[in-house]
Amino acid sequence: MVDVVVIGGGHAGCEAAYASFMLGLKVVFISSDSNSFGKMSCNPAIGGLAKGHIVREIDALGGLMGKFADKYGIQFRMLNMSKGPAVWGPRAQIDKDDYSKNLSLYFQKIKDITIIEDTVIEIVIKNKIIIGVKTIKGNYYRAKTVILSGGTFLNGYIHIGREKFHSGRIGESAVHGLTKSLTQAGIISKRLKTGTPARIKKESVNYSVLTRQEGDIEPKPFSYSSGKIDIDQVPCYITRTTKQTHDYIRKNFHHSPMASGEILSIGPRYCPSIETKLKNFKDKESHQLFIEPEGRIHPNIYLNGFSNCLPREIQDKAVRTIPGLEDAVIDIPAYAIEYDFFPPTQLKNSLESKIVDNLFFAGQVNGTSGYEEAAAQGLMAGINAWKKINKLAPFILKRSEAYIGVLIDDLITKGTDEPYRMFTSRAEFRLLLRQDNADERLMKKGFDLGLVEKHVYESAVQKWKRIYSGIESFKKEPVKKEDANPFLRSMNKSPLKENTNLFSFLKRPEINWSFIQELKDFSTRFSNEELLRIEILIKYDGYIKKQQEEVESFDAIENIKIPEGIEYSTVPGLTNEAVEKLTFFKPSVLGQAGRISGINPSDVHVLHIFLKYKYGKK
Repeated sequence: MVDVVVIGGGHAGCEAAYASFMLGLKVVFISSDSNSFGKMSCNPAIGGLAKGHIVREIDALGGLMGKFADKYGIQFRMLNMSKGPAVWGPRAQIDKDDYSKNLSLYFQKIKDITIIEDTVIEIVIKNKIIIGVKTIKGNYYRAKTVILSGGTFLNGYIHIGREKFHSGRIGESAVHGLTKSLTQAGIISKRLKTGTPARIKKESVNYSVLTRQEGDIEPKPFSYSSGKIDIDQVPCYITRTTKQTHDYIRKNFHHSPMASGEILSIGPRYCPSIETKLKNFKDKESHQLFIEPEGRIHPNIYLNGFSNCLPREIQDKAVRTIPGLEDAVIDIPAYAIEYDFFPPTQLKNSLESKIVDNLFFAGQVNGTSGYEEAAAQGLMAGINAWKKINKLAPFILKRSEAYIGVLIDDLITKGTDEPYRMFTSRAEFRLLLRQDNADERLMKKGFDLGLVEKHVYESAVQKWKRIYSGIESFKKEPVKKEDANPFLRSMNKSPLKENTNLFSFLKRPEINWSFIQELKDFSTRFSNEELLRIEILIKYDGYIKKQQEEVESFDAIENIKIPEGIEYSTVPGLTNEAVEKLTFFKPSVLGQAGRISGINPSDVHVLHIFLKYKYGKK
């Protein structure tokens, strides 16, 4: 018997297998193709708004995604820099073949992970406890825990116009039987839809008429253990749809299973197909599209923003109405895919099933979209499988600690009826959950677990000491008005009326480190990363303190534990709906109960009073 079987070699499966291995578990890693771990089925990019925060959190906890993104990134950009630091988002274009190939080689070299090329079609349960899995090749693997991270493969069904076929992603077989096995165990399954745009031969693109989009001059890595990124970055390009594009697609709506209503599964709201855009935004004359390379020498580009499920011949003609793509040659057509998922309200906050003990779910099988959301769940499932085997309390991240905490809490308390995507707006305390301070928030947890190496953690501790001692020293660092005012007047800003200190001076909105460096050079004392963190902490000092106070108030209620097995029908004053919802969702803390749809503040108050007097929960 092994400790854990991980099903599926996508981003969730890779993080789950890696975390389990690092924590000393015996791992069997089952995938249909051991040379395609971490394959990018959709866009060749990692990170972005809120997603980049998650990648940095994965890295701070000791996961893999950020390290491999840094190694095989071909363009790096920090998004949203015109806004406040809470919503800055690191994003990288990835050489998707190099990423997957080298991630696969990495796992193949780990002797304590047994990789099996096979397909799981059945789970084996005894007394509501999973004890193993059976595969299509007739193999049986006994296990203490199982992590299911099957992506879009479970009963996957692809649509390209009237052309339809079973597939997990184009060119790969769907998985049949596993969903039936799970539903027979009492687990509810539903269907979702997602899609992907066409891949176009890059030589067929006329780049001269497109807007060129370069990477950042100083690329910032995802991983806290990566050094400086010094590469020749590959450009992306921007184009737009035209009135001709829209008219042609609308004329052929009846050929689209999505536009015609044939596909009933719900797709991603925030990454809509071109058919959905034209239906929902009828007044828009054009839509922005991004032309993204799939690799440094890869022959194809990815047409971001143009996913659809039109017939191949209509896709050909529609694409050629777009500036720069008049002679475009489609190598792989766009398609929509329907697949099974399991509503995540059936999970505990450890990602373990409430119905089948020792069975964990991670990734798109939980209704999420995106490599980053999947990887985060895989990491947490791997950690909690280890915790469960060793009879330890589950590893839970609070909403005030991490976007990963927000992600999992949203899934298990609210559920989702469409592919769930993370946004900064989903986090109540996003000024505290910035992408730059994920190490400070989470690296000690990763180190204590045994996932973060000692030298990486100790280096981070020294960095934090320099940052906070720097802030204190700047309160004493003088800024003379005769030195600062010439620069301020040159920017048409109000001059200083009296001398001040650097701490107070940096609080001015127009002042940043590029300006400060004109007055005094701090580059020998601090790295650029440290200077930026110092500036953020000083400039937003008041707002950060206010949010920290809000967290303390939030935690006072949030962390009140609800005893297992509580009979909600015995709680006086709870509405019938509240009793029904609380009994079904089984929240572990009071704050979680309050976020369940249908639970009113009055219900939370009644439950709080009951817990206080019945169990002494204050």
